[in-house]
Amino acid sequence: MSIGRLATHIAETTHWVYVILEADEFDFAAQPFKPRVAASVEELIQILDTNVSRSIAALENASDEDFEKNWTVKRGGQIIFSIPKKIAIRSWGFNHTIHHRGQLSVYLRLLDIHVPGLYGPSADEK
Repeated sequence: MSIGRLATHIAETTHWVYVILEADEFDFAAQPFKPRVAASVEELIQILDTNVSRSIAALENASDEDFEKNWTVKRGGQIIFSIPKKIAIRSWGFNHTIHHRGQLSVYLRLLDIHVPGLYGPSADEK
């Protein structure tokens, strides 16, 4: 992935929280993935802000029972997996983003760009 595609993907992955909470299943055949690259920093921030805002709203509106429901991922008629929404949010909503954020930090390091603190100060911060 190019750094632009990776940054856009990180902004996009935050949508999984509301996708998981708003429906009980997701079918990749019905909603094929179309990779894109934000054309500007402003567009990248807009993608992130839109997805985070919608995910926060979905979390605020969810009941305890909603988190216990299963979320099923399919490709056409084939079930890939079915897990509780609370686990799907952790893995697809959070871990996915954290994983790609780690990849982005490597890009930044290789480009000699200061890496911001992720879990406290980074070695680049004084």
